Amino acid sequence: MIINLKNPKKMTRPIKLLVLICMISLFSKSGFSQMSVSYYSSSLSKIGVGYDFNEKFWGELRLYSNTEIDDITPELVFCYNFINKEKHKTYVGFGGNVNYFTGLVLPIGLQFTPCEKLNGFSLHIELQPTLDFDNDLILQSSWGLRYKFGKND
Repeated sequence: MIINLKNPKKMTRPIKLLVLICMISLFSKSGFSQMSVSYYSSSLSKIGVGYDFNEKFWGELRLYSNTEIDDITPELVFCYNFINKEKHKTYVGFGGNVNYFTGLVLPIGLQFTPCEKLNGFSLHIELQPTLDFDNDLILQSSWGLRYKFGKND
């Protein structure tokens, strides 16, 4: 899949949103420091680019990475940290995905920082019920890594 920035009409809506968020965020150091990248390991692996709106709310654009090119499925989620401690966060979210799966998602997860020296890195585990409109309810579970840019406190 090639992203053609010269012809935005050929880009899908989630890709346009990702490019817009990245461009806006990269103009300021504080915006860039709220960006993160993540990897979710499971039979339905995903990669993601996230943005923290504040300490409680964040969003993430995820792409299912364990598929054929035609089946790449974007997923957009917005999450709320209902427990927000220094070393761990527990969150719940809501979102949707389109293409191979098309439906609503409800991610529930725990994110924790295991090492003070690597404060930008965190581990996460997530359970995500997915209501696929074409099939049925899918229950996904994953674990993974997240890196938040500019976090060195």
